[in-house]
Amino acid sequence: MGKPLNRSKLAHSANTAIQSVGALLIALILGAVILLLTGANPLGAYGAILKGSVGSVSAFVNTLIQTTPLMFTGLSYLFAAKAGLVNLGMEGQMLFGAMGAAIAGAWDLGLPKFIHLPLAILVGVLAGGLYGLLAGLLKAKFGANEYIVTLMLNYVATLLMSYLANGPLRPETELNGATAPVLETALFTKLVKNRGLTAALFIAVTLSVLVHFFLDRTKPGFEIRAVGRGRLASETAGINIARTTMLTMFISGGLAAMAGVSMALGVNGRYIEGFSPGYGFNGIAVSSLASGNPLMVGVSALVFGALRAGAMVLNMTQRIRPEFADMIQALVVIFVAMPALFQVVKTRAKKPDTEPAKAADKKEAN
Repeated sequence: MGKPLNRSKLAHSANTAIQSVGALLIALILGAVILLLTGANPLGAYGAILKGSVGSVSAFVNTLIQTTPLMFTGLSYLFAAKAGLVNLGMEGQMLFGAMGAAIAGAWDLGLPKFIHLPLAILVGVLAGGLYGLLAGLLKAKFGANEYIVTLMLNYVATLLMSYLANGPLRPETELNGATAPVLETALFTKLVKNRGLTAALFIAVTLSVLVHFFLDRTKPGFEIRAVGRGRLASETAGINIARTTMLTMFISGGLAAMAGVSMALGVNGRYIEGFSPGYGFNGIAVSSLASGNPLMVGVSALVFGALRAGAMVLNMTQRIRPEFADMIQALVVIFVAMPALFQVVKTRAKKPDTEPAKAADKKEAN
């Protein structure tokens, strides 16, 4: 009984992996066509991206630096999606996480590193998690649309953090929006000297495994997946929908917050206004390419991290705007979503055919 189930699971995983790779290849081909139409050299462009992402040890380090926050936001979006929720507020939750970690990291309490660093991480995760919980609460208690709520909360977070970074939390020596530097005792260990690659990368990899285990092997994880498959059936089965929704958004917010924590306690060593080039929204693309598999988020984030790192070289050598990488990401999301979209259209197209037949049967019965 277990073997056919395992084979079915493996076949499904292989199928989704093939779809993801196919979506990426189609996006790259379409990107090449667009470059040709604009008079650019596709081979030169993709060559520059490869050179800027994996062409040297330094380039690969840049790719890993970009990969780390993308893993956190990818996991965040994926986690919410498992419960049938759409978390578009990852950018705001990430800002809350970064600010919370930066404030706690600057506390001069004479704490040793093995206490101060986990404390700063915890404060950041709680800050982002509670901000995610706010959206979950509005959804669970008042039926608010989480698309709109989470999106609007991004703007609230951006404005609030801008006020704090330019006002009460900005040191007198700083000209731009930023907080006081994080103490050495609250900084992530650097994996490469004088570079932004830190031990936060290992935390991201560990969380991918933990999220997979939580969703696949625990009762709350089962309830989250059940709610995602059918809210009405889950409610009938006795699952508390409101509690599951709030728990999901809290954890999703905490995962997004870790992206901000990794920047504040690692790359930047403080909160710096405008530190994110869109890591929150990029998480949607990462999750899409991973096809709902937490264990594949690392690979997916690495692909988009390479694109983001390579885009910097692309602009310098080929005079092609770095937004080209964003376009590729958007195309990947579209092509990954297409099979599901076609299925929905196919299902809805069949409905009008069945409705008259049902009505006729009912009339005959009367």
